[in-house]
Amino acid sequence: MAKPTISREEMQRLSSLSPFELKGAFIALAEKYAEGQKGKSATHMLNAGRGNPNWIATGPREAFYALGYFALTESRRVWTADNLGGMPEQAGISGRFEAYVRSHPELPGIELLKDCVELAVQRFGFDRDAWIHELTDSVIGDNYPVPDRMMVHIERVVRGYLQDELMQGHPPKDNVLDLFATEGGTAAMCYIFDSLMKNGVLHKGDKIALMVPVFTPYIEIPELEDYEFDVVYVNASSFAETGVREWRYPEEEVAKLADPAVKLLCLVNPSNPPSLALSQRVTDQIKRIVAGDNPNLMIVTDDVYGTFVDGFRTIAADLPRNTLLVYSYSKHYGCTGHRLGVIGLSRDNVVDDTIAAFGADEKARLAKRYGTLTLEPEKIRFIDRLVADSRQVALNHTAGLSLPQQVQMALFSLFDLLPEGQDYKAKIQSIVRQRLDLLLEGSAMKINSDPGRAGYYIELDLLAEAERVGGRSFADYLQENYEPTEPLFRLAEQTGVVLLNGGGFEGPQWSVRVSLANLDDLDYLKIGHHLQEIFAEYRREWEQSK
Repeated sequence: MAKPTISREEMQRLSSLSPFELKGAFIALAEKYAEGQKGKSATHMLNAGRGNPNWIATGPREAFYALGYFALTESRRVWTADNLGGMPEQAGISGRFEAYVRSHPELPGIELLKDCVELAVQRFGFDRDAWIHELTDSVIGDNYPVPDRMMVHIERVVRGYLQDELMQGHPPKDNVLDLFATEGGTAAMCYIFDSLMKNGVLHKGDKIALMVPVFTPYIEIPELEDYEFDVVYVNASSFAETGVREWRYPEEEVAKLADPAVKLLCLVNPSNPPSLALSQRVTDQIKRIVAGDNPNLMIVTDDVYGTFVDGFRTIAADLPRNTLLVYSYSKHYGCTGHRLGVIGLSRDNVVDDTIAAFGADEKARLAKRYGTLTLEPEKIRFIDRLVADSRQVALNHTAGLSLPQQVQMALFSLFDLLPEGQDYKAKIQSIVRQRLDLLLEGSAMKINSDPGRAGYYIELDLLAEAERVGGRSFADYLQENYEPTEPLFRLAEQTGVVLLNGGGFEGPQWSVRVSLANLDDLDYLKIGHHLQEIFAEYRREWEQSK
């Protein structure tokens, strides 16, 4: 295996890009490699650089389509003409739904739909007509979202899902979690940063903290000219043993949050790329910091991978007053194209307290901003300001996530609360764990055993691995003679494998991120073998240099 044809200077230049942009260079090299292999073998590009899963949840999708067919019968019942229907009526709709279910046993998804509807009635005490009408009218999408933040019944369903999956079924008492349905987790991030600035809760140059390594937008957004935050990195820098990173946060790193100048903490939990749930030790330390040194610390926790860890508990459950919860359905259900996300904020929270404590001038500014929405703009809660700001306030009356999308969100949630949904959850957890085992088998690399591992991604520190297998001198040789991204260029150009550089996630420069979600199982064994070959070649070069 030869050195890459790309120059070291070009590697340095490209490495300034975001990992997701640098990936384009790797893909181009990998595609060229795969093209050159045609007729020689069944080799093809293996792109483990993106986290889009290659599984989907079929049951709740079938239930969604079954609901759509029922909704059309309801529409035609009101107004029948060629390709023309009316708005479904609420009165008696639950009886008509039950009759439809009985008369269409052959319809895929109809039984699951019935079970989901019944579960919601039993668990949340819904009025059947009101609940089924909300679903029916929403799946047709013939109205604007009202309430714009989230539909009434669907919000309660999603709240129940989050409480079960992210809070171990034990949410905070006496502090209701309000939700805003968004166009995926990325929209949630944008809305939160934007509204915190527009409401004067954060200002340019403010100090914020990031628990790193972390999903790159959390690194890149604070650097934009709209924000220009002073960023403090809380590094997962501890080692389990020589050459084996623990990817956990030492006490002295977490202690950085005790500085009252740190106004906001952002974390992905479980982390991306290390894919580990926050430990109870770190959660307890942050709780002590909030209780003492930094009581107004705001926390944004992105918990999209929480369902991949049994017994997961979000920090929003332990610090509800301080935390904005972001969740996306994309990874668990294989629905990145649906763009289904939520922001959760407890009714008693430090953001609203901060706004309420503003001086007269700042209150007057905000009253002018939101004055067209209500005669008492000072009483608008931050969760509702997020909604208004998502449409530049002036278009608040058209805000809200598409109603069919909210219905799919509800059906995903209810499916999870059924035994079938828990079986599905166990299956997708086993998929990523199997792939991780195959990757490690092929690479012969060692990682720390951790019960909090989600395993959706894995971050491998190649320099640490070099020290483990060849000693400090081997690691020093690599560092002195090669760019940190050189192994990635070598992999892409000579094996057709695409991985992402961990340094772009504010991790160790010589680390790589492997997505365990988007390729076939045995592809990870191949990727592992290629990593092992790369290491063997580096070692031969090192030994020849002595």
